[in-house]
Amino acid sequence: MAHAHSVKRYKGFMDWITTVDHKKIAVLYLLAGGFFFGIGGIEALLIRVQLAKPMNDFVTAQQFNELITMHGTTMIFLGVMPVIFALMNAVIPLQIGARDVAFPFLNSLGFWTFLFGGLLLNLSWVMGGAPDAGWTAYTPLSSSQFSATHGVDFYTIGLQIAGLGTLIGGINFLATIITMRAPGMSFMRMPMFTWTTFVTSAMILFAFPAITVGLVLLTFDRILGANFFNVELGGNPVLWQHIFWIFGHPEVYILILPAFGVISEVVSTFSRKRLFGYSSMVFATILIAFLGFMVWAHHMFTTGMGPIANALFSIATMLIAVPTGIKIFNWLFTMWGGQITFTTANLFAAGFIPTFVMGGVTGVMLASAPADYQYHDTYFVVAHFHYVIVGGLVLGLFAGLHYWWPKMFGRVLSERLGKWEFWTFIIGFHMTFFIQHFLGLIGMQRRVFTYLPNQGFDLMNLISTIGAFLMGVGVLIFLANVILSFREKKGVAGDVWGDGRTLEWAIPSPPPEYNFKQIPLVRGIDAFWKEKMAGHQEMTPAEPVGPIHMPSPTILPFLMSVGLFIAGLGFMFTNDDFGNSFLNFMFNKYIVVAIGLGLTFLCMLLRSLYDDHGWHIEEEELKDGGVQA
Repeated sequence: MAHAHSVKRYKGFMDWITTVDHKKIAVLYLLAGGFFFGIGGIEALLIRVQLAKPMNDFVTAQQFNELITMHGTTMIFLGVMPVIFALMNAVIPLQIGARDVAFPFLNSLGFWTFLFGGLLLNLSWVMGGAPDAGWTAYTPLSSSQFSATHGVDFYTIGLQIAGLGTLIGGINFLATIITMRAPGMSFMRMPMFTWTTFVTSAMILFAFPAITVGLVLLTFDRILGANFFNVELGGNPVLWQHIFWIFGHPEVYILILPAFGVISEVVSTFSRKRLFGYSSMVFATILIAFLGFMVWAHHMFTTGMGPIANALFSIATMLIAVPTGIKIFNWLFTMWGGQITFTTANLFAAGFIPTFVMGGVTGVMLASAPADYQYHDTYFVVAHFHYVIVGGLVLGLFAGLHYWWPKMFGRVLSERLGKWEFWTFIIGFHMTFFIQHFLGLIGMQRRVFTYLPNQGFDLMNLISTIGAFLMGVGVLIFLANVILSFREKKGVAGDVWGDGRTLEWAIPSPPPEYNFKQIPLVRGIDAFWKEKMAGHQEMTPAEPVGPIHMPSPTILPFLMSVGLFIAGLGFMFTNDDFGNSFLNFMFNKYIVVAIGLGLTFLCMLLRSLYDDHGWHIEEEELKDGGVQA
């Protein structure tokens, strides 16, 4: 009777909003990220249509400002970040031989706070105007004097709630990797994707509080009449730039490091070789993270910091190319002499390497302060940034999705469609952004909603727009591939590629609810490959078969996030006159804020007072092959 806790199971919609299973939360992150990625992509296409020809009036200047602000914000915070977290959730517990993350409840809370923060931000489109101060929200453009609608309020409060979810997720993965590795898996035996997730999570822990403080200060300026950034009242607008980029530059590495991990896994698997220079890759990852916090002011060379500050940040920025270069050469040496198979996943990985190098080279150009004076706020910077984020991160995410899709869903994506997707996307990408380097060099400024004819911009902008639509076609092919894959019968081999090296390939696809019937014993780097080379079909277990403890599903994280959503919406409209006495009372007297926070704190209280022991899967169920997730 020791394990006789009541088993909690839900079905359908209720199952998804109460789940604490890391594999289901990975699917939720993937769906949410795909949704926001689609919105950000549509905004990008609308921007490119407007710039396809000179003196175009497809959208107004105000709408254009809203589009570029929301495109950048949505893609960075709401599009690619959750897809990264989807891969982390799906893969990390499997790679370290764990049955779940350290805190399943927090995992669920992190997702729902992210989702409701993102939804709140995008509500701005239908509630009086989207934010229009650029994705960096520079003051004084983002002050109430120059942005009078609630758009920037949606930005500050939405990102605070979404950022809370990311911070919770980062802490959870740190705790998981530190405390839940299988016996024998020392830090220097962890797969590279696990290492990059670990370092990324540490960066999230240090970077996200900075942006949270900045967003709180900006919210106080706009809603409560504070004066942190208002020059007339003694504030300093350059302070916002420092706060934003102290977060913003590490954020670039928070995004790109997981992609480095994915590329390391994919290149190694499809070259049938151990990753070249494993230890140097680990230390390069740590060095990138360390230097990533020391380069933020290279975004501010033109603010007048002076030659000493400019020189120091210039040198630090150039230094970061060294550990990045180590990674590039290690991937090339891994492929060198390998038995390379160009699956779709490996095509994206191979395409990533030269594309990211191009982004890195233009980054070193921008690191030179005198040169940056010329490049600053031109399309050269736009091209550089997209080569890093799209040519780097997005190609890495596509590689990871094709690679781990069979593990996540028990179905393989079509290789034929995958190759069409790769070629349309990468050709479209280079058409769009390669030419923007030259647009910038001949003087086209970024964030301008139109331009005069006959300046040399016309043809290049048209080519760039055509390329953007070709990228869109590539994404649509991927979506078609996903839909078609679900027509296939569920269930493929555990080691679907035949050359799996890490622990996730040692269990069925998709994994059972408990991941591992018995926690494996790790005897070296590439633990599963080592067992296969020793002639074993599966991992050597580190424990006998026994009952497996599982956490209970709960609706509390969902309700806590709804409470934060209501409170954020209420706080935003505290100074508005609705022309209705009841609404004025509810919003102006902070009643709506109190209701939202009350719901959140009530859920926290319930979580604290009610001790949920979870439930167990008994040995008899395991002998039947386990309970399928």
